[in-house]
Amino acid sequence: MTTALSSLAGSLRVAPGAPLPLALQSSRPDWAPRLARGQAVSALPGLMASLFNLCSHAHRLCSQLAIEAASPGLLPAPQQVAQRLRTETAQEHIRRIGLDWPRLLATDAQGPWATQAQAALKACPLLAPAATAAADPWPDTRTWLQDQLLQMPATPWLRAWQACGADWLLDWSHRHRGWLAALVRSARAADSAAPLSPASALRVPAGASDARALSAAMTEQAGFCLQPHWHGASAHTGSWTRLNDPSADLPLTPWALLGSRIAELVRLCQPDAPGQSGAGWLCFGSMATGERQGMAWVEMARGLLVHQVEIDAPVGDAPARVAACRVLAPTEWNFHPQGVVAQRIAALDAGQPAEDTERRVRLLMAAFDPCVPFEVTHSLRTGQEVHHA
Repeated sequence: MTTALSSLAGSLRVAPGAPLPLALQSSRPDWAPRLARGQAVSALPGLMASLFNLCSHAHRLCSQLAIEAASPGLLPAPQQVAQRLRTETAQEHIRRIGLDWPRLLATDAQGPWATQAQAALKACPLLAPAATAAADPWPDTRTWLQDQLLQMPATPWLRAWQACGADWLLDWSHRHRGWLAALVRSARAADSAAPLSPASALRVPAGASDARALSAAMTEQAGFCLQPHWHGASAHTGSWTRLNDPSADLPLTPWALLGSRIAELVRLCQPDAPGQSGAGWLCFGSMATGERQGMAWVEMARGLLVHQVEIDAPVGDAPARVAACRVLAPTEWNFHPQGVVAQRIAALDAGQPAEDTERRVRLLMAAFDPCVPFEVTHSLRTGQEVHHA
């Protein structure tokens, strides 16, 4: 059953040193348009949450916003959007840091880090079961973050990151001996010296014209949602491309993106301040793009998520139906066959030791965070392995 579900979700095939577009190929299908058409509009948010189950809350919310833009009042408008987005994004960051990073960034000899990370997750107030969760989990979560992850106060950690970026991350990782600092420090050797291009960063549409251009591309260009491009080029998106980020121009290598994710978790755990922290940090929006047509976008854990929905004209008392639904997820931007990850995989030396290549690939996957499994196709000394990101 697990294998069947995995094949339905698709996967990434990684070929280090191969030329583009063979270095990185995705078999992720575009299920949303096929499965959503003809469904009752009321069922669409739940369907999107099921299809994209690793980011289910963000997809549900984005779908609700798109429906409200297409037909205001058709369904109850989503409530407490900023707080929901804050909570669900912080939870996803915590899970990926605690579950994926020990597996992707550590060697087999460093297994104790995984045990320590799991213990930290179990103690996290924000991940507590609903029956035992506090009404306001954020004060306790900030304390947990400082004790279990940062091993220092959160505010000076964030201030140093904003000022120094990767230099601070390296200094912090050497200064502390906790499991997270040790993981980050260990991963540094697998980094590439080349920073990402800020010009290729994908951010929230700057205005109505940009939003309409993106909507038109999703509607009119066949295959756009599987291999998107912006202004004629591929783009990258993630916690380092936020609209409100004052440190967006810091030179960030793949290793430094780990710091960007930690920094965003710190921001989300801080008290609410518009454009700075808490529920005021992440951006979202929606707009009508035609008659009974709407699009919505949210900044979520993996980057910028966009949904577009068209609703059939009502017929009598029949429930409203979906005429079309399109989803543009962060994975399609970051793991485009000509994109930033593919370029770095193609640049790897296929003749270097397999273990070194494996560590570089794992760092890329931890940094850019696909929502599907990946497979390295070159021969490894331990045999071919499949890793679930």
